Formats: sequence, C-alpha cells, structure tokens
Amino acid sequence: MCLAVVTVLATMTACGSSEKKASEEIPGAAPAWTKDAVIYEVNMRQYSASGLFTDFEKHLDELWDMGINTLWFMPIFPISETNRSGSLGSYYSVDDYCAVNPEFGSFEDFKKLAAHAHEMGFHIILDWVANHTGWDNAWIAEHPDWYTTKNGKIISPEGMGWPDVADLNYDVPDMRRAMIDSMAFWIKECDIDGFRCDYAVGVPADFWAEARAELEKMKPLFFLEEDLGGQNAKLLEDAFDCNYASKYYETLVGVSHGKSPDKLQLYLQKMPENDFAMFYLDNHDVNSYDRTVMEAFSAENLPAMFGVIFTMPGMPMIYSGTEIGYDHKIAFMEKDPIVWSAGTGDYRGLIGALSAVKKAHPALWAGRFGGDIEYIDLGDKYIYAYRRQTGDDSVVCVFNLSKNRKDGIKWSEAGIDQQADVLIAGKGGEWSAPEQSVTLPGTLEPWEFYIIGETGGKR
Repeated sequence: MCLAVVTVLATMTACGSSEKKASEEIPGAAPAWTKDAVIYEVNMRQYSASGLFTDFEKHLDELWDMGINTLWFMPIFPISETNRSGSLGSYYSVDDYCAVNPEFGSFEDFKKLAAHAHEMGFHIILDWVANHTGWDNAWIAEHPDWYTTKNGKIISPEGMGWPDVADLNYDVPDMRRAMIDSMAFWIKECDIDGFRCDYAVGVPADFWAEARAELEKMKPLFFLEEDLGGQNAKLLEDAFDCNYASKYYETLVGVSHGKSPDKLQLYLQKMPENDFAMFYLDNHDVNSYDRTVMEAFSAENLPAMFGVIFTMPGMPMIYSGTEIGYDHKIAFMEKDPIVWSAGTGDYRGLIGALSAVKKAHPALWAGRFGGDIEYIDLGDKYIYAYRRQTGDDSVVCVFNLSKNRKDGIKWSEAGIDQQADVLIAGKGGEWSAPEQSVTLPGTLEPWEFYIIGETGGKR
C-alpha cells in the first residue's frame, strides 16, 4: 500500500471479501440482486398529473434506461379519512393493508404494473407502515385490543405529532400475526421483493426478526430500515439489510455549503457483516419538510454529488424529480404533481452512466459483494479521494469538493497513474464519459471529479 493511502476503513466489515461470489445467497442477508441495485423512490401521487399506476407504467422504459433497477413505492394503501391531515391525507395513515388507494387506480392495475416491471428486470419494494394504522382501519373496530390505549382510549403515537394515526400494540400476538400475514399477501399476490419499513425503530426489534424469518420462507427478501437519522445499526443485526446514510447526507449538504469533506468518512457508520447503507441526495421527507435537492446542492456541484453516492460502499437512491434537479418542495397531503418541464437540469444521462459503471465494476457493488474503501491523501482536506477494490477490479474516485481551484495535484504520490482510464469525469456542472485514456490535470477546478478504472487491481 502506498504511503498516501489512509488505512482501510475497518467499519465496512467483509465488504471487500473477494471470496464471496455475487450469486451467493446467505440466509437472512440481502439477496444477491442488491449487489448493484439502484433504487428509485416512486411518489405515485405526484409522479404524474393523474397519479395513476397505468400512467406511471408508461415511464418504466425511461427509468430502465436511466439505470434504475429497483422501484420503492411509497405507501400505495387506502388512506383513512378520520382525523385526516390535509385534503388527501398522508400515505402513512393506512386504512387497509391488503388494498390499494383508489387515487392510484385498482389492485389489478398495480398487479399488472408489478408484473410488467418484473418482466423488464426491476425489483419492487413496498413502503410498509407497521407502527400505526389510520383511524378508519377495520382493526380498530374489530380488534381494539390491538392498539395502545391510555385512560381507556386508543391513542396516537406519543410525542410524534401524528394525530391522523393510531398506535399499534406489539404485546398482542394476534396483531403481530395479522401484520405478517398482510405483508405476505403482497409477496403472494404481486411477487414483491422486499419492504422499506417506515419508522422501524417504533416497532419492537423482535417483531422484525420474526417477520423476516416467516416471510423469507416464501422468497429471499430485501429489508430497508428507515431510522429517522439515528443510524441505529441494532435492527440490522437480525432483520434489516440496509438503512439510511442520513448523517452522511447531512454532512454532504454541509460540504455543498462550504464545509470540508474530511468528516464524511466519519459517517460511514459501522455496519454488521453483510449489511450496507442507502445513500441519497433527496427523499420524500427532506424534500417536503427540509429542503429541495437544489437548496441542498447546486447546479455546479450536483454531478460530483451524484458521483459520490454512486461510488460509496452501499446502495444509491434517486427520489422522484431529483433526476431533473426539481427545485420545489412537493406537497405531502395535497395534489402537487411534478412539473417535468420545470427542472433546473437533466441528470438522467449522468445517472444512467453512473449506474452502468457501478454495475460493470464489482469494486463498486454493495455490501458483501463490493470492495473495501481506502482513503487517499492528496494533500488537501477538500479533496475527497478513495479507492475501492475487490479481486482484480479497482476503482479510484477523486473529487474536489469545494468552490476553489486546487493546484499542484501529485497523482503519483498517491499511487495513481496520471495517464488514466477515466470512466466518468466532470466539472462546472458538466460531465462526460471519455471511454479513453486521459491525462489527469495538475489542477482541479471547483467541483471537478474523476472516477478512474485501474486495470488489474490496485498497484
């Protein structure tokens, strides 16, 4: 190892093992198809003017061409009317776990969409809301004992500010069984491939372990934990494969606004063996309640930021509208369709190119399939550089994550050939895929980056 390379990140246990093959399935671990998964979070209500499954289905080819191979559908269930927030209500106020919101079409429409997506090669995960139901859910009338009560009355989750939902009581075995049966319904009827589990920390860990064990009797599944920014790895030990890289995202936003990127490496949280994080530049929560992708980042640095999340040792996720740099906080409880002609840029080609590089290079795969990460010191704390390698495949990533030019880059001292096979490069908001040997410059312009393929592995 060259002296300029900082020690291998020990927290990414087993990620770089070249002994395991991409086809290997490990009971209780993420299925093999997740190795090069690129997730797209589908906001069905706002994706099109109609919000219908049938209209979304028309866009599958476009998403596939963008390199997306995994669709995460925000909750598609009917929404309770009692205590509803806003005129249309929150997706997360579930009226019936085994039906679809008529706002989006029929159950048969979704089943047809799922079948079509599967035929194309997509995998599908459903957003699952296990902590609470809406107030009109039949369980309230039929099984009031399945809910948390206070002074004899069913209550909303305490301290969360969610008056439109009722808190479920996981001390009741029959309720647990019904919840698992409801999840199994979607696997049986629509062959879905996993679940993104809303407010997972609000549900006992032993339930998730029980549900995973039961449901995996049907097929290998992928479980994504929403952890509300806590990066709590406990649930990964028994039930989940993946959680949010929330602190990494927040730090990346800080970098966009002038902070140095050296702290990014602190927020690749320690993960149990075989597990990994999901990296993103936007999601439905941060978009609706915190900031848009263009408030978080800028036209000048967004290509570099995409490059970072696609080359981290985890799974990249794109939220509806991010591919056009949509600078709008999408309403959550009202109809507010994305105006696809109102984007600040078009990043679909870049996302497609990064997806192709990720899929072609095992070093960039997720979890146990991909390579460890080694940080490279290029003599400036604003230059974020690292190598990922597994077996004979090695990829070096170099980003000037600042608005200032960086002179005197000494590539050879970091063990990088100045004549390099550049896979993707960019600066000033532009990007290219040279597909040829390039002489790396001695100066890095603001937000300039290079993703480099090393032949025959690390030297």
